[in-house]
Amino acid sequence: MTVWVRGDHLVAERGPVADRPDDRVLLVEAASFARKLPYHPHKLTLVFSAMRHFRDELRDRGREVEYRRADTFAEGLDAHFEEYPDETLVTTRPQAEGAWERIETLVEDAGGTVEFVPDERFLCSPAQFDEWASDERYRHEDFYRFVRRETGYLMDDGEPVEGEWNYDDQNRETPPDDWDPADPPTFDPDETTEAVAEWVAEAFDGDYADPPYGGGWAAPESFNWPVTRRQAVQALDHFVTHRLAEFGPYQDAMLREEWAMSHSLLSTSLNLGLLLPGEVVERAIAAYEEGDAPLNSVEGFVRQVVGWREFLRHVYRCETPELTEANQLGADEALPEFYWTGETDMACLSDVVDGVRKRGYSHHIERLMILSNFGLIYGVEPAQLNRWFHAGYVDAFHWVTTPNVVEMGLYGAGVFATKPYASSANYVDKMSDYCSGCPYYKTKTTGEGACPFNALYWDFLDRNEDELRSNHRMGLMYSHVDGKDDEEWAEIRERAAEIRSMAATGAL
Repeated sequence: MTVWVRGDHLVAERGPVADRPDDRVLLVEAASFARKLPYHPHKLTLVFSAMRHFRDELRDRGREVEYRRADTFAEGLDAHFEEYPDETLVTTRPQAEGAWERIETLVEDAGGTVEFVPDERFLCSPAQFDEWASDERYRHEDFYRFVRRETGYLMDDGEPVEGEWNYDDQNRETPPDDWDPADPPTFDPDETTEAVAEWVAEAFDGDYADPPYGGGWAAPESFNWPVTRRQAVQALDHFVTHRLAEFGPYQDAMLREEWAMSHSLLSTSLNLGLLLPGEVVERAIAAYEEGDAPLNSVEGFVRQVVGWREFLRHVYRCETPELTEANQLGADEALPEFYWTGETDMACLSDVVDGVRKRGYSHHIERLMILSNFGLIYGVEPAQLNRWFHAGYVDAFHWVTTPNVVEMGLYGAGVFATKPYASSANYVDKMSDYCSGCPYYKTKTTGEGACPFNALYWDFLDRNEDELRSNHRMGLMYSHVDGKDDEEWAEIRERAAEIRSMAATGAL
């Protein structure tokens, strides 16, 4: 047998690589993967460099590693089975049924068979989730409490430590003017990473240089993400030591000059398997138990890792492929070009998109309440924004972007989101410093210079009234809708149409 390690399953200490110490390990570096979308060069550099480092580390331990560079996975598998005919490959089971069926077909067509084993990058197994979901049906808060009880994390004799399940009321603060967060860790690229980055720049630059991608990801900053298990552990240590204590209260805040805030920046390492969720959470909990981090920060981090991340994985597994193309509000607008170029006068959108262009990253509130919120109220077709997220973010894989963007961000399916997360400029102003430096007026809804978020917000509620008014969580919003007269609605609709025209012509 051969253990086939796919590029986002780089787990050496557990799973099939560890369980089969005498078996050969296969990795296939398929260039066609990099051409499916106009991926950010940092994402391609991250995946391919991490794969090559994983190969080298296993070889240093004395493992036999077969590393195939091919145009497609099919070509790589064909070459493998030419050398090792009729063999069985052992690999981690993908998240969606369609994906493992495609893998089965690829392997069978190449002349072999495949055996799937559990994915070690998650704590909650499919069987556990399915048993829970049969009664609860996708309520995240209930799932989070279920996982806490199952794992014992932050629990004391069956109850949450200090008596509360979450501390959201303490985790929505904005930093003071003199706040100075710790700088994120840096990882200088070695020869392997530099070689990958050069290859990516040469081999894939043309794939996103032309419309409709608006110039692609021009001039990104130097690559600076962990690509080895050692670097990932260093990133974890840095977060827990220097940023975890302040993560909680400011996790929803946005500052123009602080792209990382106090966020962990561990999603790339978790999603590639360089770190496992249990070790990450237990390290944070240890900091709380030792008095080095407050409970509200640690609980907020635990919620992200063992609550939200695990929840999305299973929602994607259970609801794909329907979720991928879901569009319950019938949104049909094209994705504005400034998502690719960053060329807009809207300070918040320009800054966040610029961060994605430079680093392939922005934190979760910028993703939800700036990028997805604008897409929602503008009426972008969910699949289009989902593809953009999947292409642009270094930590993006289908199992995480699709439920986050299509469902949570754009209210595309209604499988777990209980309301659309639509907001006017009020939220952006409350949680960021963007509005003070923006040429658009946060307090104006209509007329020249009015913030696009405002008119689009009311227009969104108006045009989706049939679908949303009956939602009990939308009652307050529609009480304000009812307070507007015909003249005000005419001005709102006129301004919303003007904004869409400006966006479509690159004048927003």
